[in-house]
Amino acid sequence: MKKIFAILIAFGGSLVAYSQQELLVSQYMFNGLMLNPAYAGTHAYFSANALHRSQWVQFEKAPVSQVFSIDGPISNDKLGIGLLVHNDKLGVTSQLDASANISYKLLLGSGKLSFGLRAGFSNYSAKLSEVVVWQSGDQVFERNDISGEFVPKFGFGMYYYTDSFYAGLSVPNIYSLDDNILIEESQDEGYFEQHYYLNAGVVIESNTTLTIKPSILVKYVPSAPVEVDLNCNFMFFRKFWLGAGYRTGDALIGMLEYNITPQLSAGYAYDFTLTDIAEYSNGSHEVMVAYDFGKRIEIKTRSPRYF
Repeated sequence: MKKIFAILIAFGGSLVAYSQQELLVSQYMFNGLMLNPAYAGTHAYFSANALHRSQWVQFEKAPVSQVFSIDGPISNDKLGIGLLVHNDKLGVTSQLDASANISYKLLLGSGKLSFGLRAGFSNYSAKLSEVVVWQSGDQVFERNDISGEFVPKFGFGMYYYTDSFYAGLSVPNIYSLDDNILIEESQDEGYFEQHYYLNAGVVIESNTTLTIKPSILVKYVPSAPVEVDLNCNFMFFRKFWLGAGYRTGDALIGMLEYNITPQLSAGYAYDFTLTDIAEYSNGSHEVMVAYDFGKRIEIKTRSPRYF
């Protein structure tokens, strides 16, 4: 019982602290807009992506997320636009985010360098009255419930890509107007912390039978240890992806994706939790559906892109 209480206390404390404030997904390599506004419009066609993630299944009030995105090129590929919407529930908190993304691309060497801006908002709620507190006097949990707090947010990113390589650096939330969420006695400058993402990947295509796609994502938050995602996906006959990954200090990941048609694909990921939470959870599940469309979709059939 002591171990259970310790986990619950640690989990409860993270609800109103600086924990999972940004998107946490395992299939990030199949939708760069989740991480980086500069990714918008880096294909010759439009792409739509929908994802559902259930984290730490069977763990009470564990995180549940839904994500929808759509992006594509405009102005003869010089600009890209994108819309990103995600809904997160974690314990007694819930957060709906929506953002517009725009990118500008420059030719650089054999590839393109894209600069992106993100502007949007969070609708944040916290039912603090439902939190069970074992020790009184905590100013965080003695507050009234927060209901539908509107928080404008702004972000920035850079993304370089060729036909077989990509690398990106982004801060999805550089600045947010979140003073109303902080307690009056807090010394923090803001509730929503800046998350720094550095990611890269390469495609190795020896023939039409096998394509290999290793990738890495480094995540840094000033108040937390650096976290790294290492992944490698194998594509067979340009139809079926099979992949594995490791998230430092957190989970082993297995991934599947199937290209149903040249335009439609579906994916699934399962996280094998490595922390003590594994004793009370069956891991995390993630389901994704993606659809590519537009006047220039035939380019994908002739010369497929893998990121």
